Amino acid sequence: MKRISLFATVLILALAPAAFAQGHGHSDKGPKGGPMRDVVGIHAELVVVDRILTVHVYDEAGKPVAAKGYSGSAMVGTGQARQIIQLTSGNDNTLSGTASAAVTKDAPVTLQIKAPDGKTGQAKF
Repeated sequence: MKRISLFATVLILALAPAAFAQGHGHSDKGPKGGPMRDVVGIHAELVVVDRILTVHVYDEAGKPVAAKGYSGSAMVGTGQARQIIQLTSGNDNTLSGTASAAVTKDAPVTLQIKAPDGKTGQAKF
């Protein structure tokens, strides 16, 4: 009996991460090819091209959400090498801002978004 219980526990622990990952209803990559994170009730996809950071905003079903009323900032890098980029909403489903220097592909980015209802949230990329 102990063997069955131990086996069941190991099996549950092994499968748990996959079950939780599937619960979000989206992959780790967004439609534009950038990483996606859940923040303030939306899915945010970060796309970085040279100095321009663009956050595409989607609902739970993966449909674009108008970014009007959203605001945010992105902290790029760590320590002394970090920079803060203010993000402003466009006329579509994007927030964007321009860094003072090119953003490397492996640079850590912490995104802070404020929703139109005043809720704020953070996501790390």
